[in-house]
Amino acid sequence: MSASVFLVTPPFTQLNTPYPATAYLKGFLNTKNISSFQADLGIETTLRLFSKTGLIQLFAAVEKEEKIRSENAQRIIALKDDYINTIDTVVSFLQGKSPTLAHLFCKRNFLPEASRFSQVDDLVWAFGNMGIQDKAKHLATLYLEDLGDIITECVDPHFGFSRYAERLGRSANSFDELYGELQKGYTFIDNILINILQTRMIEVQPKLVAISVPFPGNLYAAFRIGQWVKQYYPGVKVAMGGGFPNTELRSLSDSRVFEFFDFITLDDGEAPIENLVKYIEEEIKIEELKRTFTLIKGKVTYINNQACGDYKQGQVGTPDYSDLLLDKYISAIEVANPMHSLWSDGRWNKLTMAHGCYWSKCTFCDISLDYINLYEPLTAGLLCDRIEKIIAQTGQNGFHFVDEAAPPALMRALALEIIRRKITISWWTNIRFEKSFTRDLCLLLKASGCIAVSGGLEVASDRLLELIQKGITVAQVARVNKHFTEAGIMVHAYLMYGFPTQTAQETIDSLEMVRQMFQAGILQSAFWHQFAMTAHSPVGLHPEKFGVKKETEAIGTFANNDIVHTDPTGADHDTFSQGLKKSLLNYMHGACFDYPLQKWFEAKVPKTKIAPDYISGILNEEEYTPLNPAAKMVWIGTKPVLETFTKSKKGNHWEMASLTFQSKRETVNIKVDQAQGLWLADMLRKLSVNNMKTYTLQEVKDSYEAAGLADFELFWDNKPVSGLYKFGLLRL
Repeated sequence: MSASVFLVTPPFTQLNTPYPATAYLKGFLNTKNISSFQADLGIETTLRLFSKTGLIQLFAAVEKEEKIRSENAQRIIALKDDYINTIDTVVSFLQGKSPTLAHLFCKRNFLPEASRFSQVDDLVWAFGNMGIQDKAKHLATLYLEDLGDIITECVDPHFGFSRYAERLGRSANSFDELYGELQKGYTFIDNILINILQTRMIEVQPKLVAISVPFPGNLYAAFRIGQWVKQYYPGVKVAMGGGFPNTELRSLSDSRVFEFFDFITLDDGEAPIENLVKYIEEEIKIEELKRTFTLIKGKVTYINNQACGDYKQGQVGTPDYSDLLLDKYISAIEVANPMHSLWSDGRWNKLTMAHGCYWSKCTFCDISLDYINLYEPLTAGLLCDRIEKIIAQTGQNGFHFVDEAAPPALMRALALEIIRRKITISWWTNIRFEKSFTRDLCLLLKASGCIAVSGGLEVASDRLLELIQKGITVAQVARVNKHFTEAGIMVHAYLMYGFPTQTAQETIDSLEMVRQMFQAGILQSAFWHQFAMTAHSPVGLHPEKFGVKKETEAIGTFANNDIVHTDPTGADHDTFSQGLKKSLLNYMHGACFDYPLQKWFEAKVPKTKIAPDYISGILNEEEYTPLNPAAKMVWIGTKPVLETFTKSKKGNHWEMASLTFQSKRETVNIKVDQAQGLWLADMLRKLSVNNMKTYTLQEVKDSYEAAGLADFELFWDNKPVSGLYKFGLLRL
């Protein structure tokens, strides 16, 4: 098992699926014949903690602590034997290994229950007629959260299922607080983590430990890992990379950080990690490192060898999920938000359609950074090659494309290639709600296995969307959401409040837009975020253009990203937080649409100025799609059954054609003039997705007219032919 590089994800990210950074790097290192081993120490620590042995140790540690305990903690301690005797059963169920236990859990007399179960009275309201498996998963999740509560109260205040010591990593301009915590003795969770790390280090014997830190909630554990390796394996180099340093540590200057790490790399990790390996192997000098902080003569130094370029996306290899405990991950259902449930339930292979963002204009986003600003798409063929390889390796057919915003043209090409290769997957991704998502494109995406999309509606106000440079309008979002919904694809919207200059009126009007979208059924899931100014966004770089002032420059010796600011013309945004979230929770469950908006808020708010039928009016407008001669015509349906017959009426006779189309759920028969029918059957054969040659609408028209047939537009854009999109005739 020994390897040159030990790739580590520290606790804690998701419980249901591995964070993909180490799999991406391992796939790249494979192309360079550099041996590596990867471990998700988050899931390994979780499984060690939530086991019979782990709980015996936990309760022993709890009972050692002499402190005043809450009534809830006292109840859990009193039921410790019930927890110890059921924990392995619960974890096995959440791993998908014992599905019949769902019936036992739902009887509500098997699992011990503490304060988290107080919300179960709302289970029917929250989950409706969801299946017994999902109800049982939710109950089992509450059970684990009860145990999490006693951990944080009694033995480790830093604990969190998907974030460990997150507060220490958030906006930590100074390293002082985190450094102080790291000088203390190990916590209960630290001891579990270090015990696992010790075993792994003996097995792997690496020359480089590369720790990926995607979020603030991974930072503390990353430093603990680095601290232990530096103490017990001083000859092994330790590096940190990932989303957190990419955004937060770009102006790092505190030399104490390098008591824990030898190197910190920024942005795309492939070239930096390759150069680190070469440096450790003494193949290159230290000044040849790529985008790397290190300590030279006691001073933090940033080295970026400009002669070393980055790799193209086609060169980085297929993500490699080997070594990870893929059958051990835990599917939880924490909240009744459909997209969050999708996120946390089931195993999703992570892939990227394109590096960076094809739009790269949103003013709240860190678009000045290369990992967003440098856009490079893959080809549909290469993506499908990687999909097939990952399915063969993992046995899992679920994919989450983790793009900043997936490009519609590439989504179209990918969907066609998936259908052409007959690959069976379910997938979801992040998008912009742009007009490219037509009815027909959404139907194609659905046919390829797309089950959900998430996108930024942000502030549902046309003035603010223009200020954000989102490139969309509320009306456009409504139409696009209708297309996705009617195709059977779930839509989740990221919502924002508190953008610079946003008034109380605009906040309430945005809420009304959201209410109407849920009521119209074109939005199924959403989440409100409060705007945060970041150092690398246009708002953070040029606040004066947005009417706000910085209170801090976010310049420290450690992390540097979030900026405190004042908004002289905007509303008091904090007063809207609870009301926005409470109203949204109800709307997601189809409730309280007739509830006056003012009643969601404790403070007085203005009445909405949005007409109550604004969204429904947009949706009821007939959409006119002009004929685009360059549009690609594709047939993804089955071959129709063609029959010819003679129609007679009052002594007149017509030669007719009957075409019968079968879909998975219905049958339709159309009757047209025989010459038109014969031409149509032949054209559908040519338009089949299985053919590599594609035809434009103009080429279809030319073929029609070459057959001596008249009035193409009258035939093509009217019933019965115009209804064939339901059976797979798509204009893309």
